[in-house]
Amino acid sequence: MSRVNVSWIITVLAVELATLSAAHAHSCHEVKTAFQVRQIGQLKWVPETPATDVDLSVCKHAGPSCCTRRMEESYRAAVLRDTTQNIRSYSFELKYLISAHATAFQDTFQSLISFSQNHLTSLFETAYSSLMSSISPHIVCLFTDLSRFLQGTGNVSVETAVHCFFDSLFPLVHTHIVNPGMAGSVGGDTSDGNQLGDCLRMTRQDVNPFGPHPKAMAKSLADALRAGRVLSLALGVGSEVMNITDTAELSKECTRALVRMHYCSHCRGLTLIRACSGYCLNVMRGCLASLSELHNPWRQYVTVLQDLTHMVAGAHNLELALLGIRGQVEEAILYAQLHGPRLTATVDKVCGHSSNTSSSTVGTFPPIPVTPPPANISQDVPRADKIGVLAHLHREFTGYISRYKSFFAILPETLCEGEMGVDELTCWSGDDVVKSYTARVVGNGVRAQRQNPEVRVRSADPVLMDVKNRLELFNMEIQEVMPGVGHRESWDDTGSGESSGECDDEDGCEGSGESVASPHVFHIEGVRTGAEHLDH
Repeated sequence: MSRVNVSWIITVLAVELATLSAAHAHSCHEVKTAFQVRQIGQLKWVPETPATDVDLSVCKHAGPSCCTRRMEESYRAAVLRDTTQNIRSYSFELKYLISAHATAFQDTFQSLISFSQNHLTSLFETAYSSLMSSISPHIVCLFTDLSRFLQGTGNVSVETAVHCFFDSLFPLVHTHIVNPGMAGSVGGDTSDGNQLGDCLRMTRQDVNPFGPHPKAMAKSLADALRAGRVLSLALGVGSEVMNITDTAELSKECTRALVRMHYCSHCRGLTLIRACSGYCLNVMRGCLASLSELHNPWRQYVTVLQDLTHMVAGAHNLELALLGIRGQVEEAILYAQLHGPRLTATVDKVCGHSSNTSSSTVGTFPPIPVTPPPANISQDVPRADKIGVLAHLHREFTGYISRYKSFFAILPETLCEGEMGVDELTCWSGDDVVKSYTARVVGNGVRAQRQNPEVRVRSADPVLMDVKNRLELFNMEIQEVMPGVGHRESWDDTGSGESSGECDDEDGCEGSGESVASPHVFHIEGVRTGAEHLDH
């Protein structure tokens, strides 16, 4: 009797377990849980059990489905939201890198400007105090122009600013240092409107009282500040590119493909299965085809940034040029003192008698000789915290930015590795659970998507193609204005859509060899403006 009861109980339990299992298999409970956890939409839109007569536009399936048309619409919104957030999260570090260093470079430039201004002012306060009150506004004017040039906020010429400063310095040096007896006389008044002062200012470059130092100072500042100004402009262009690409819209075909990849498996109750890696690559390369077209101009743009920062911190060291202003001015004044008698004779000949020199001796002095500036200019040593700041910024920035040369080419792989592509025994192919994805995996770029089995790319995004054209134009103009910039590496890329990742299929990748050009090419203002004043 006991054996019969035990057998009967086992049979009943087996039937109940089978019933519960069947009920669970025909339940949409897991789908509803995922719908809630991922904040896709209202739970009331998820059915309790699968239905067979559902009218779906994306996740079509002959068997029962836990999805409804309303759920598909929610899935569309969810993939747009999540994919956009994922792209922005990967681009955020690059955007911050560019914007933060743009601020850091400009702050360092302005700090050096301020320090150099104080450094020059201290020269007159300590060594030439009699000139201080008169030269002070001209010092302010010089450094204001240099600051405006670096910021790109005015129609300023560095060379003009430097020569204007020395034009104003000449009358003061002539009457207070070369001929100190004139300072208290009527003839010693060299303020604006005074005949002698006006003559000295206008003829300074012809008389050449300061030897080679004004031109040497103008050239070193012009070269260094040009690189600094163009670097600031280039960093601004990078920020603009990233802002535009961040707002690029995903196409309807892309959205449909994303829904199939992420959520069509849910309709069959498979909420934990992940997309096959090759399948994910096809979907993301199709969705980001136009973004991938930015690869080549962006790669060259990064090289331009590296070269410009090297010029600012190295070849045309902006730091040394600014901190060397005091030394150049001091050497210029010493040069005028050294050649005082000849200088006075030349001034008497050009501007009339400005001293007690006999007229019979005028003209007997040869022109003031020009000697090259000393290799090491004697000057007060600047504070240690002002030396090497740009070199540190250069090393830091180039080290970071080099990691992002292929940002647009590897973005599809990055998204798949970070979120979707998982190597498991089975994976989702868009239609079913499979052991491996067997379709062809295409490369990057618009042209390669002709063979994409998952996403139909009708044409390139005109907004992104405009960005591509502008970036190519910017790179070209930089190379025209500053020869040698952007040519440090040989270009192996043959098209902006070259594939940057390995394929998972046996057929290999199909790369893009051409780009789709926007009908409008926009000029990025400021490149030529940043340098053309230096050529006058």
